[in-house]
Amino acid sequence: MADLLYTIKANTPRDEIVKLLREHPEIKFVSLIGIDMASNDTDEKIPIRMFLKVMDDFYSGSAVQTDGSSVVLPGIATINNAKVDIPIDPNVNWFVDYNFENYDEATNRPVGTLRIPSFLIHNGKRVDSRAVLTDTLTYVKAQLLELFHSHPNISGLDVDGREIVDIIFTSATELEFWVKTPLDEAAIEEMSASQVMQEQYWQRTHGAVRTALEQCIIELDKYGFNVEMGHKEVGGLKAQIDESGHMTHVCEQLEIDWRFDNAVQAADNEIIVRTVVREIFRANGLEVLFKAKPMIGLAGNGEHTHIGLAAITADGKLHNLFTANNPEVDFMSAIGYGAIMGILKNYEVINPFVSATNDSLNRLKPGFEAPVCIVTSLGHSPKMPSRNRTILLGLIRDVNNPLATRFELRSCNPYTNIYLVLAACYTALLDGIRSTIDSSTRELLAELSKDAGHEGFYLERDRKYRSEKDVFEDYTAEERDKLFGKPPATVWENMNAFDRYPDKVKVITESGALRDQIIHAFKTGALLRWRTELIARILPEMRKIVRRSRKIETDFKTDQDSYNWNKIAKLRAELAKDSIDNKSLFTRLTDALNAGDYETASALQVEMYDKVEELKHLYDAYERNLI
Repeated sequence: MADLLYTIKANTPRDEIVKLLREHPEIKFVSLIGIDMASNDTDEKIPIRMFLKVMDDFYSGSAVQTDGSSVVLPGIATINNAKVDIPIDPNVNWFVDYNFENYDEATNRPVGTLRIPSFLIHNGKRVDSRAVLTDTLTYVKAQLLELFHSHPNISGLDVDGREIVDIIFTSATELEFWVKTPLDEAAIEEMSASQVMQEQYWQRTHGAVRTALEQCIIELDKYGFNVEMGHKEVGGLKAQIDESGHMTHVCEQLEIDWRFDNAVQAADNEIIVRTVVREIFRANGLEVLFKAKPMIGLAGNGEHTHIGLAAITADGKLHNLFTANNPEVDFMSAIGYGAIMGILKNYEVINPFVSATNDSLNRLKPGFEAPVCIVTSLGHSPKMPSRNRTILLGLIRDVNNPLATRFELRSCNPYTNIYLVLAACYTALLDGIRSTIDSSTRELLAELSKDAGHEGFYLERDRKYRSEKDVFEDYTAEERDKLFGKPPATVWENMNAFDRYPDKVKVITESGALRDQIIHAFKTGALLRWRTELIARILPEMRKIVRRSRKIETDFKTDQDSYNWNKIAKLRAELAKDSIDNKSLFTRLTDALNAGDYETASALQVEMYDKVEELKHLYDAYERNLI
């Protein structure tokens, strides 16, 4: 299989594309990848002969249309105005997805599908997530070039702004995921103990998990992803071996990291990586879980997102714009300080794109290094880079490698819409750079490091934005909320930030790409999924927990058993039992959701989670005391 075609490079001429496809008749289909507001990627099977016959129509978008009401574009593509055109994007890599379970008889090779990243156009406007990021970067680049040319002497940067001819937006993601034997129930308590005792992190993989991980790394490198590492993560449990020598009860957490790329390409790469990983593990009889919090009580799946900014000068050299001219004296250049402050100051309206599901917010809770506080860490001195894992937005730097300086946003998860997150971050970054471009690095360090209650020239007065401490151990919950802002507990609270912070919305919508229409569509879709999941999935699961918490009959009881059961019975009734005069919490939550009273529903959701957790702890104590 060494001569299979895996990638068609960005901007390959059309005649060269035709030549490559003629040379690889095993590639039977074309699939156009458009990304909707929920980060879903479209997938079709279009015969390759159709693509070759009317290639120009695929470039223009007239070859393929879809019913826009069938993808997540609420308020944009309506049922009475649903037509959406899908033009392909020639400016990024195209990938061939091979089906190793279906071989072409003529070539004895696996059947391939050429997956082409594309845009979604409705009423003449691009309305998809890829377009939002692409158009945002075009705008931000033009603004930065104009800014640098008019402010040539930038503090802490050894580059004359007038010499900058191009801006490069670099980004990288990494993938954490749980892998398990299908249908096996996870032993949560045992895995929690293993996690606390750090028995899994970076341990050796075995059997089918090892095979699948190795196959993933080899396969991803064929696409040119330059995988840097695959390893076990913090969560997991040792598998068992059955009578035939096969591994059973597999349940462990893995991570795969690969090389950075330009921002749009990096987001596209992630789509393909998830597909390859899922298919290879499935072929090895294993189920992959990309959810942010697949199992409550255990480590969730993060997806740290790296954000960089570089410039090309007239002499052709590449310069990291965040790196200080003297990295042993300054943490960053003035551009770096402005960029990180822009993201932090406007994070409340970036966060909805980061965490748009119940699952994502289940992960973002204090503990397990969950990044919930809007705060950064730089390090105690420029000579010693920080690796504080309790903060939201980290500064990653290497004193000996100027090109390594970047920011790490730690709150994303594998189902975060990275296109929209990067679009919002780069626009927020522009706002910060504009506001700080004339300041010295000393002034900017003071601004970023100021205490809450001190007036700043850019950052908010009553907030603290930098801490070198352990955010969860060295501050109380009340102190964290006061200093760094109270994190949203529900999807409704997070989406409501668009209404609470209109000035910050203006910042991220400045380019016109991430416009009000897109935000409205994203918010509407997120709230619809939140409501539906609560009614159809979460509430039924909560009812099961209540019903399983039954009274246990035994001949040997104590007054402690009666006391425990009475508390459990009362809590069960509060949660799930209606009477003529009083409705249960479950009923009130359902009624509020059906009535569209989302503020009440949000508060009841928080109350429900608290009471169900209390019930689980009470029932555990009750059950343990019975013999």
